[in-house]
Amino acid sequence: MSDYKNKKIYLAGHNGMVGSAILNELKKQGYKNLLYKSFSELDLRKQNDVEQFFELNKPEIVIIAAAKVGGILANDTYRAEFLYDNLMIETNLIHASYLNNIEKIVFLGSSCIYPKLAPQPLKEEYLLSDYLEFTNEPYAIAKIAGIKLCENYYRQYGCNFISAMPTNLYGPNDNFNLETSHVLPALLRKFHEAKIQKKESVTIWGTGKPMREFLFVEDLAEAIVFMMTDITAKDIYNNGISHLNVGSGKDLSIVDLAKLIAKVTGFSGKIIYDSSKPDGTPRKLLDVSRINSLGWKYKTELIDGIRTTYNWFLKNKL
Repeated sequence: MSDYKNKKIYLAGHNGMVGSAILNELKKQGYKNLLYKSFSELDLRKQNDVEQFFELNKPEIVIIAAAKVGGILANDTYRAEFLYDNLMIETNLIHASYLNNIEKIVFLGSSCIYPKLAPQPLKEEYLLSDYLEFTNEPYAIAKIAGIKLCENYYRQYGCNFISAMPTNLYGPNDNFNLETSHVLPALLRKFHEAKIQKKESVTIWGTGKPMREFLFVEDLAEAIVFMMTDITAKDIYNNGISHLNVGSGKDLSIVDLAKLIAKVTGFSGKIIYDSSKPDGTPRKLLDVSRINSLGWKYKTELIDGIRTTYNWFLKNKL
């Protein structure tokens, strides 16, 4: 690990929830030679700009946390943008890393890459075994392309490029916009506002039956630094898989999640489920046995992470 402390590390996407958590974790662990740029300084969708940035700054390690992200509504509404933007970001970064002899890439994907009806829990080898969930298909296809880019730059050129596949994430710096956010932060805001406005009920999309797994973003950040320092491309690809799952290995229904969030926020009204709205994938639970066997495991229990996230929301979003 000490060998990495003096490497120049470029973190793409440092302003987002995931990127900011990774940046904090790197600093906490004593990494100082860090490189990052905001969107206004560097548009990762533009190939020439990205290649000039690499040539000028000469990073040695690249962590790709930059992506266009959102919940079911955003994914299904902005389908072209989710596909185009994510394809361009990852393609430009991975190819520029190859051209500039980058020592290591850790690319972040998403658990939506797996088929809609894949067996549970989701093993890494289930990738591309069946059709995807329609609502987030464009985003999933883009992320699959990023995984395959990393894998095949290794297979053709020997590049030490690897991919992490996180489960549903939440935590400080999350997106709490009700139109574009994921389920957990959206529910936190909904229940908080219902409590403040003294509403009698909160309505939630879908039946509440889907099962979801959640990982506190600070736990993911630890996993990414661990993968950067302790896991090589050979550890992954020589085992016949293309990425590593990163999650808690535990899930719960949206009904139980809603009850948990109601408890944390102090909302005591009725919870109504609108079954006319889409549920999305019935269940998404990651098999995390591989990364556990390599030495990483989650730390933060869901109730504790929700409390931390709600406290951050109260201080920063109101």
